[in-house]
Amino acid sequence: MDFESVFSAVGLLAMLGWLTLVISPLIPVWSDRIAGLLVPLLLAATYVAFLLFVPSENGGGFGSFAEVKQLFTNPGAVMAGWIHFLAFDLLIGAWICRTARREHIPFWMALPCLPATFLFGPAGFLLFTAVRGIKRMTGPAAPVAA
Repeated sequence: MDFESVFSAVGLLAMLGWLTLVISPLIPVWSDRIAGLLVPLLLAATYVAFLLFVPSENGGGFGSFAEVKQLFTNPGAVMAGWIHFLAFDLLIGAWICRTARREHIPFWMALPCLPATFLFGPAGFLLFTAVRGIKRMTGPAAPVAA
């Protein structure tokens, strides 16, 4: 299997999703559809295909740190892990944009959270949670719907 081609393809796909998030104030409905659903679904399908059809040659598992280290010596497992990161970070980015719109958080306040989420996943989520808290403490009460 040509892992470099798969890596490039899923990376470009994820970047399409992130681009729609950056311009989401201009195309909120399409941003939600593309970055919040379509691209993550395609990444998820690719992830599942790797789990089902790319054999794990080196063993490993999730029961201990040593097993996880062993699991990630397999290129197929590393690729599946990478796709997992791409899909879930993008979902969190889409959630950030939707939540900011719903809670009337100015996009300029949410925007720095997107690259933080893209590059550092949970750190971007933490940053947006702080932005939400600051906005709630300093701004007028914003509607918070589920």
